[in-house]
Amino acid sequence: MDVSELLEAASLLVPEAVATENDVTVNDVWDYLAHDEWEVALDLLEELGDVHPLPLVFWQTLATAAEQMRLDRSAAWCHWRCFETRNGIIRADLTLRPAHEARRQTPFSGAGVLRPTWNIGAPTGEPDLHIAALWVEFMPVVEPGGRATVRLAPLSPAKWQQLQPGQVITMHEDRTVAGTAVLLEIEGPSVPPEPAPS
Repeated sequence: MDVSELLEAASLLVPEAVATENDVTVNDVWDYLAHDEWEVALDLLEELGDVHPLPLVFWQTLATAAEQMRLDRSAAWCHWRCFETRNGIIRADLTLRPAHEARRQTPFSGAGVLRPTWNIGAPTGEPDLHIAALWVEFMPVVEPGGRATVRLAPLSPAKWQQLQPGQVITMHEDRTVAGTAVLLEIEGPSVPPEPAPS
């Protein structure tokens, strides 16, 4: 399928009643598709997918369209959403330690590239370290000492099932604490789990 066919197929999966907070609906997407404004249509479909849970095939179709348009960040986001559809959503408020207190001296990309270790805490109070990729919402990079809302994609999602909103976990890039995250939202998967995005 070409890009327009992929975007049309994804559009058909969005219920007509779904609207963003700016009142964007699937009808707006169709208007952009009629004028071959594919990138705008893709952006609007991503927004609609954030408002209302949509099936895995929706995100897979958008990822393929974004790849064909060579929109790397959009493709990465759609693959990330595929992972979340399969494994659940974990969102947190992350605060990094300042450069003079931590190993990290430079900003990092927010597009799911960083895969730090997280101490999610064992019930006994002992450290319980697990790897999870990190996606930063609404920011391309995070500076040392910065704060951002992040999404986590655990390498072993089943080990994170005991977490609760309000719980504090710590991020590690070495033995020291690189940042502290307060869990904001935890949703279970809508389809059977699979491995973390590569």
